[in-house]
Amino acid sequence: MSGRWWQSLRARLEPPPIADPLWKRALAGCPLARGLDSERQQRLRRLAALFLARKRFLALAGAVLDDYWRLLIAMQACLPALQQGAGSLRGWREVLIYPGEFKVRGSHHACHSSVVRAGDDRSIDTWERGPLVLSLADVQLDLEQPWDGYNVVLHQMAHKLDILDGPADGIPPLTDIPRRRWVEQFEHAYHSLANTPAQDCGNPIDHYAAENPSEYFAVVTELHYSQPTLLREAEPAIADLLEAFYGPSPAMASELSNVVYLRGKPAAR
Repeated sequence: MSGRWWQSLRARLEPPPIADPLWKRALAGCPLARGLDSERQQRLRRLAALFLARKRFLALAGAVLDDYWRLLIAMQACLPALQQGAGSLRGWREVLIYPGEFKVRGSHHACHSSVVRAGDDRSIDTWERGPLVLSLADVQLDLEQPWDGYNVVLHQMAHKLDILDGPADGIPPLTDIPRRRWVEQFEHAYHSLANTPAQDCGNPIDHYAAENPSEYFAVVTELHYSQPTLLREAEPAIADLLEAFYGPSPAMASELSNVVYLRGKPAAR
C-alpha cells in the first residue's frame, strides 16, 4: 500500500516528459544544447520539463508563443542549473515575453536586466526579483548567433542566481568553490574593467559589465557559454571559476571546431 502511495505521489510531483518530436526539434534549434554531451542533454531535458511545469509563460503586447518557443526558452534558462540543480530555479514563477526589442538604456546588455518603459520607474532590482522578462526578438537572434558573446536568457538567469542568497552583488550561492577565492578574483577582474576607459579596445569584455559587480557576473556568464575562448584569454581566473560553477561550456564541443572566435570586443548587434 505504501509503495503504491509513493508511486502515485511521485507521479503527481514529476512533470510530464517532453515528447520526443518536440525535444528533437528544439535540440536542433538550440546550438547551446546541442553542444552538451548526451548525459547533460538528458539532464537538461528533465530540468526543462520541470521548468515548463512550474513556470507560467505570459505572452504580452502581441507576442505569439507555442510549445516549441517555450521549450527553447526553458532549455536556455536551465543551462545554468545543470550543475547547480533544480533548486537554483526557485524564487520566481513567471516568464514575461514581449515580441520586439525593449526600449532600454545603455548597450545591448541593458535589455537583459532593465526594462525601461514610459512612466515606469521600477528599479533593476525589482525586475530581478520578479518575473523573467524577455524579448522574443532577442531570444531568436541569440539562437541564430549563438557564439557571438551575447545571450539574453543566460544573462537574466545569472541575475536570478545572483540574488538567491541575498542582494545582487555578483556572488551566487557557492558550494564547492571557496567564497573568498570567488570574491577576490571577481573583485580584481571587475575593478580592472571598471578602471579601463570604455573606448579602450584592450579588454574584450563588453564594458557594460563595469556597471556593477552583478552585471559583470551576468556578462561573463554569457561569455562562458558562447565565447569561452575569448573569456579565458581576457580573464583566465574568471573562466576557471565559471567552469567550476556552471560546468564545461557547450561552445567547446567538437561541432565548433571550425568556428573562429572573435578577437577583441564581441560584435555589436
